[in-house]
Amino acid sequence: MSIVHPTPSSRKIILGRLAMLVTVGSWIYYVVSTVIRQFVEDPYAGFRFRLESVSYLVVVTFLTFSALMYLMARQGALYRFREHRRVPRGELDKHFANYSESVTVLVPSYAEEPHVVRGTLWSAALQEFPDLRVVLLLDDPPNPTDPEKKARLEQTRELAGHIEHAMSAPADRANQALSAFRGRYGSGVLETDQVSSDELDRLILEYQAAAEWLEAMAEAENVQDHVDEFFVDLVIMGLARELRLVLVALEAAKAQTTSPDVERAEQLYLRLTWIFNVRLENFERKRYASLSHEANKAMNLNAYISLMGKRWRKEETAGQTVLRPATTPREDDLVVPDSTYLLTLDADSLLLRDYCLRLVYFLESPGNERVAVTQTPYSSFRGAPTRIERIAGATTDIQHILHQGMSYYGATFWVGANAIIRKRALEDIVEVETVGGFEVRTYIQDRTVIEDTESSIDLGTYGWTLVNYPERLSYSATPPDFGSLVVQRRRWANGGLLILPKLWNQLSQRRYQRERILFREVLLRVNYMASITWASFGLLFLLAYPYDSRLLSPAVFVAALPYFLCMGSDLRDCGHRFSDIFRIYGFNLILLPVNLAGVLKSLQQGLTGDKIPFVRTPKVKNRTAAPAIYVLIPYAIVAFSALTIWRDFQHQNWGNVAFASLNAVLAMVCIQSYIGLWNSVVDVFLGAINWLYVTPKAKTQTKSPVVPKTAEEVDWQSILYHGDRRLNRDLRDGTDRRRRISLR
Repeated sequence: MSIVHPTPSSRKIILGRLAMLVTVGSWIYYVVSTVIRQFVEDPYAGFRFRLESVSYLVVVTFLTFSALMYLMARQGALYRFREHRRVPRGELDKHFANYSESVTVLVPSYAEEPHVVRGTLWSAALQEFPDLRVVLLLDDPPNPTDPEKKARLEQTRELAGHIEHAMSAPADRANQALSAFRGRYGSGVLETDQVSSDELDRLILEYQAAAEWLEAMAEAENVQDHVDEFFVDLVIMGLARELRLVLVALEAAKAQTTSPDVERAEQLYLRLTWIFNVRLENFERKRYASLSHEANKAMNLNAYISLMGKRWRKEETAGQTVLRPATTPREDDLVVPDSTYLLTLDADSLLLRDYCLRLVYFLESPGNERVAVTQTPYSSFRGAPTRIERIAGATTDIQHILHQGMSYYGATFWVGANAIIRKRALEDIVEVETVGGFEVRTYIQDRTVIEDTESSIDLGTYGWTLVNYPERLSYSATPPDFGSLVVQRRRWANGGLLILPKLWNQLSQRRYQRERILFREVLLRVNYMASITWASFGLLFLLAYPYDSRLLSPAVFVAALPYFLCMGSDLRDCGHRFSDIFRIYGFNLILLPVNLAGVLKSLQQGLTGDKIPFVRTPKVKNRTAAPAIYVLIPYAIVAFSALTIWRDFQHQNWGNVAFASLNAVLAMVCIQSYIGLWNSVVDVFLGAINWLYVTPKAKTQTKSPVVPKTAEEVDWQSILYHGDRRLNRDLRDGTDRRRRISLR
């Protein structure tokens, strides 16, 4: 797909407006012509019919509302795509020529495959930016005992050093070329003077060398799947083609016996240093007892951010390492540089070459001083080998469009796969608490498993805004099988309801400050956080309850039609098929139990206060088995739809027959395509085995008589540091027995 969205035609924009009018008009017509008319014509209708009418109207209203929000967000995206003008490359080079601010790229990783992390780190390292640090935040246990896990962790740890070493040669060449140029064109030379033909030849040689280095790297890559193909073609060769384009311009200048001026030539030399000068390092928070070890991405990021801009002394205490602020510098101190901007990047995502350059330029443009977060919501990789990965990618590409439209109405949400964050904004929302005697600073909330959504609300409360940049500059992997998709979508469905009260508090705060709040913004935000809840329960009611045929009307179909037609058009624009609207509908049918489970988990956390554990999406080559219940319920939907067809056919309730037939056919097709009949059998069998099989407890061995430790054997450091909370067990067993005797 193109980086810049095509400019939508006037016809497309007019049809989008018409779609919203048809949706609202059809809903109003349905309420008046069907529901109200039934009450007027039959004022003595029974209680059951009235209850059915109200519940059916509620379901239809919520589903129509979500469809309308889709059309509204889509319309906002069309307006933005029409108005967007790409910043010329020369303006970017001029802005960053004498730039002094820095970007720190944070890549949180847990149990990731090394080749997946490698691509992400390379895409970050090849960003064109003057001052760039890439930090891999490894969250694996630092000392695994399993040989396979240990080998994988060691390979991942070595990635940063390998990449920095590989880039050192072209970096040295670019730095020397820039230094030599500045030596030749030092004081006394006007910036507007043209460089000599010899200088132009030198510049051409440098760009040729840089492009050839990238092309050689691309040639040496081992391409195994569509993600590797994307990495080679769009990340490495995309940058090489950009440099080749500069070569075309320089060769043309040479042929025309002219050349760039000194200022522009220096910018071109600088660009090469931006590409290859990068620092990479690893950080493992679980090596330090003073940092939070909460098992989620948010606290992995928070742990490192809390250390930035300070020097820390490592203190060994009772076999553990704690970090304390360093009062006097020492060589072994942990020094964590500060930076103006943070780039958070999931370990399975890839960035295109000028992501940092363009988004930081946007943040520093006039009028954007209060923008805290900007990003390009990720798109899906092309050429996925599995049907479920392709259809999940289609939904991802649709979400990219909707997030762009939400920015038009000021309803942007941070989507956590990638983002440029103004660090100063995080300082406004930080929460500080003391846990176990150590200060824990929480910038990105981990109260829910959708930490990016909650942080969006927190930033808005303090007057910050978020904006999605209207280009495609980031891509991320979609789950390749049903099992891993279950993990991802169940997490996405969990937490939106819990954040709604925060949204209300934010709106109250903004009203108190007399800030103008668009009603459309509120509607879009509420729909984003809660639509999974009402859509899941609404679809469940429509599937399970035999509503009276008098409540059915063609107006309901007409109200939903613009939504599906516009989605089909959007899918086609993203390189998918118009007919994927049916596949997405069936896809959502088989994901119904997954979404309901996520919603129920949110309700459980709201009632009990117990935080729902963060479950990472598996990113492995082998298939992930899905829980049996999520496999069986789609089959139950097909069976119940077939029963509904038979029952309503007997009563000649043709509307319900058509709806149930559509559900049965699409659900069965999607089961076969996205889960697989044989995979269903395997997953159900594994689920039964896991339910029936109980790991036997190890037999308790008869304790041998406790021999109290001698003074030479006692871990005195542990006793002095931990006190009686973590006394050495042997010491406790021996001395407690003597204490009891003396007390008697």
